Order: sequence, then C-alpha cells, then structure tokens
Amino acid sequence: MRKVLFLVAISAIFLLFSCTSQEKSFKVKFDSAKEVSGKKFAIKDINPDLPLDWDNFNFVILEFKITTAQRFHVGFTTDEGYNELRVMSYVPNAWNRLAIPLRFFTELPDARHDLAATYNQPRYTGWINLGGKRGPLHGVDSIGIRMRVPIGNPEFEIRNITLSVEDPGDQYLETIPAIDEFGQSNLVDYEDKIKSFEQLQTEWKDEENELFDANAYNYSKYGGYKQKKVNATGFFRTGQIDGKWWFVDPEGYLFLSVGVDCVHPSPGGLAKEVDQRENMFKELPPRDLFPANDSYPDDYSFGLWNLYRRYGEDYRDKANEMVIRRMEKWGINTIANWSSFDIMNMNRKAFMTSMRTAGVEGRLMGLADVYASDFNEKLDEAMRNSVGRYRDNPWVIGFFVGNEPAWIGHEERVCNIILDGADCPVKTKLTEYISTHGKSSESCKRFIWDTFEIFIQAVKEAQKKYAPHHLNLGYRFGNLDEIEEEVLLICSKAFDVLSFNSYALEPSKEMMDRALRVTNLPMMIGEYHFGTVDRGMAQSLWQVDSQEERGIAYRYYTEQAYSHPGLIGTAYFQWADQDITGRRNDGENYNCGLIDVTDRPYKYQVEAMQETAKVLFDVHAGNRAPYDKKPKRARGHEAIPDLWD
Repeated sequence: MRKVLFLVAISAIFLLFSCTSQEKSFKVKFDSAKEVSGKKFAIKDINPDLPLDWDNFNFVILEFKITTAQRFHVGFTTDEGYNELRVMSYVPNAWNRLAIPLRFFTELPDARHDLAATYNQPRYTGWINLGGKRGPLHGVDSIGIRMRVPIGNPEFEIRNITLSVEDPGDQYLETIPAIDEFGQSNLVDYEDKIKSFEQLQTEWKDEENELFDANAYNYSKYGGYKQKKVNATGFFRTGQIDGKWWFVDPEGYLFLSVGVDCVHPSPGGLAKEVDQRENMFKELPPRDLFPANDSYPDDYSFGLWNLYRRYGEDYRDKANEMVIRRMEKWGINTIANWSSFDIMNMNRKAFMTSMRTAGVEGRLMGLADVYASDFNEKLDEAMRNSVGRYRDNPWVIGFFVGNEPAWIGHEERVCNIILDGADCPVKTKLTEYISTHGKSSESCKRFIWDTFEIFIQAVKEAQKKYAPHHLNLGYRFGNLDEIEEEVLLICSKAFDVLSFNSYALEPSKEMMDRALRVTNLPMMIGEYHFGTVDRGMAQSLWQVDSQEERGIAYRYYTEQAYSHPGLIGTAYFQWADQDITGRRNDGENYNCGLIDVTDRPYKYQVEAMQETAKVLFDVHAGNRAPYDKKPKRARGHEAIPDLWD
C-alpha cells in the first residue's frame, strides 16, 4: 500500500512538473488597443547556458515565429539600460532563424551616403532598422519584444536564443514555400489575392476595358492647369502668383507637380540570392526568358514574368504604354525620381531626375571631397553626360542633386572619420583648418558647411553650363527640422527649389513656414507614403490599418500639404510595392505601391489619388479647404515610448 501511495505521489509531482514545463511559453500577444504592446523574458528561462557578457561573440541568433509582417522591436536589458532595434520579417506565420550582428547594438552605423543605407540592414529572412541607443552588452539578462499600434492583435513566439562568433546565416525553417508562383506571399491570405492565372487574366482584361475621362483634371499638354495662364518660357520655371508659389509649365499654365517615384513598367517582385533562401520560393520564373544578370546570377523577376504572361514577348512597350495610361487616369502629371529612362524618354509626361555629380563618398556620409585636384574636371564630365542630354527637352522639370545626405547633424563625426582615415585632399584641408580654428563642435560644423557650399555651388555652375533652362531641385533632405538655418541659407543661394522627404501624417506647416521664411524658395516633397501588412510585407514608414485607410491617408496628407502657399510638388514613394524579400542594398520590403507584384492597382489608393488630383488647383489657390478626414491609428517609425504590457 505504501509503495502504491509513493508511486501515486511521484506521478503527481511528475505530472505537475510536466504541466508547468508545457505551460512555459515565450509568447507575446500584442494588444491592438494599446499604443505600445510588448513583454520581456528572462534569457536564462529561454537558454540558461548564455553568459551575461557578450563581448566574445559577434551574433545573436533568434528562432521565432510572428503572425504579421509588421515591424517589431527587439531589445536587451543590460547594465547600461535597455537597447533595442526594429525587425521586419519576410516570413510571417512561419518559424525562421535570424542572426543579428551584435555591432548593431553596440556601435554607430557604418558611414554611408544617405539615411536608408545608413540605418537599414538586409538579412535573408528579414531586415533590420537600427535603433538610437548603443552600448556594451554586459549583464544581458532579458529580451524584450514590443510593437507600436499592433494591427489585428498579432502574436510573437520565440523558442531559442544563441550566440555565435561567426555568422551562421539566416534560415527559413518551414517546408511550405513562403513565396508563391506569382511573387505573392504564400503565408498570408487576403480578399483579392490571386489564386489562379485565369483569375489574373480576367482582372487584367477588366482594367484594360475600363473607360476614363482624360479631361477630368483640366490638364494642359504638359500637365499644367488650364484654369490660369501666365508668361511662358518654353521650359518649366517657378513663380509666385497671387501670394502662392507655383511651377509654370512650358506653355505658361500654372502647374503643381503631382508625381510618383520609381515609375517602372515592371511591378517589382525581384527574387534575389535565392541560393541563400532555401525552401522560400514555390516556383521561380523561367530563366530562359529572363537571362541572368552577370552581376547578380541568382536573381529572378516575378514582376517581369507577370508582364510577359500579360502581354507576351513585346511586353516592355505595352507595359510602358500602360504606365502612361494609368498616369492619365489617376491624375499623375509627373514622373518623379528614380524612374525608368525608357518611360521618361517617351516625352509624354513631365519628369524630374537626379544629376550624376562627382566626388560624393559614402565614407564622408554623402559629402564630396571638393578639394581633390580633379574634382571640377570629373564634375564637369559627369554633368555633361547626365544633365547635358536634356538641354533642350521641355518635358524636364529639373534635376535633384542627391538624396538624404547622412552628414546632416553629424558634422563632428564626419570630421573624425576624415581625420582617422587615409591621407587625402579633404583630410589635408581639414587639418589645416583645425590648426587655425581649433577642433570643436562648432568648427567642425563650419568646415563641413563650407565644404558643402563649395560642392553645391560647383554643381549649380555645371548645370547652368549644360542645362541652363532647367531647375535645380536641390537635395531631398531627410528632415528639414534638423537643418540649421545657416545651411538653409547656403541652399537658397544654389537651389531653385528646396526639396525634402517627409514621412508623417502630414508635413509640418511650422517646418515649411520656417523653411520658406529663411530661403524664400518654393518647396517640394520628394518622398512620402502609407502602407499596411495584409500582403505579407512591412507596413511602410507610416502605417495604417487597411488598404482603404491607405487611400484616406493619401488624401489627407497630400491636400493638407498643398494648402501651404510654398509647396509646389509632391512625389509619392513609390509606383510599385517593394520586393517582398527586400531591396538589395538595405532589405526594405514595404507595401507602399500603387500596383502590386501581379501588376494590379490598389483600388483605394488610386481612387484617392484621382479625387485629390481633381481639387489640388483649388486647394493650393485657397479656393477650397483640404481634405480633413484623418486615417485611423496611423503611426510612424519614430522612437516609441517606454511602455510595456
């Protein structure tokens, strides 16, 4: 009897222990009702073998599954406090292994020419956006997982954390393919997802048969407004009319540049480095139709494959024509930056493009070594070849100098990089400058600003030489709020338009008021967008809850922007969604397009663009109030409050 009771007791203890172990779950259920939702776990509970100090390792490896493509924050509690970064997964609803370099937590980002290249880091199962806090990983005792304004109460689960000296690589740990034969996510479902080629053919045919009124926007030949005409010069210019700034088109009609970036016939869908993404692709496009690029032999294009399936062997010309047709239907009058030269050179829509300058270096965070003896010679050659070809083309609005220079606000770091680097002309000049003025935060600013002014003045003169009729649209700065007034004044002496990118619910009127007051230049927004997570892609720099909300967000932002008297142009980023498995250089995979990988328009997005295009003249002229319905729960990618569940 005693033996039976003993066995029963042991069994009960074992059962209790087993139940406790089974209930031990490292899972976060994000609460969509909260601004920030998340949870911390003791690392010893997940892997008791990990040390507290991580100095002897270079990678932390997470095995996790998340039910959404929405970005989440991963952080570690250390002796120095809490240190986190953002992660976007290419494979929602699946187990995967992601190796994160520990230097992302401990060191400043490598010097790069612009902000995206500086802060976005590609991996094979996802990509990483670097956080702001950095420090040693000593006393690491917990991991935190959190999310800002979760969409649809998603869940996150982690089953292992390990450390490694060498990069173990990333791995998709499921057998079901992550990407289907059309280039769509195979791991998520949504209402209008393509399930068969027959369905796709029907939807393509329906779009081709749609009728539209080409005169709905009252556009002139070049896309200006027939409502008002002023002095014509045969090329685009700017002017202040009745207290408002405008572009003026070659025929003299007032013009607002309603544009889209990255206008290409292909709807994206590039599958890259497939040899590093085992089991991720259900069926790759045929290699014989699309020969491998010598530089990237493991690339395959779902976008081109879908166009071939739509139009046949002459798909490129037909796809280009569809781009023009869509622009006319949707009220887009400008082909904006990073777009197809083939489409621009059709001379059917006004366009803007980037100059090819010289001397700009990533190690200088987008600054140019203007002190090199051959700088002016190389700049002259580059400008002759890039802007000179458009000298007499009236369809060209103007040229951008560059994009989001990373040195803004980091002048002292750039000086330190120069001084610590190899001997070169800019180092010699900086050393001489410091010997006279000393080395301080202010002297570093002055040297960098002087160098920048030399550069943009040289660019201005070269453009005047080779394309005198066209506008200098300046740099697309990352954030005007971060630019000191003296830098703005430097810009005002070289640029015809002050351009900036602004990812926000709406561009700050205070920011634009300040810029207009300091520079007396009209302004253009070079990038903005909204996205969501229903397609298995990251939700863009500004997220909304649904495709319908994307349209609402577009109308609100765009009309609010044009209500400012100084704003004369916008460029939505971008024409098509980014590649679902990430851009090559920085891993971005945003749902931000007007069309998806199957070459179908996003209904709510393009309908919103049409409605806004019809009223922009009156909104900017002050005859009509801008659209004032805000999207629900829209949020950006800025630092989040220190909140937890």
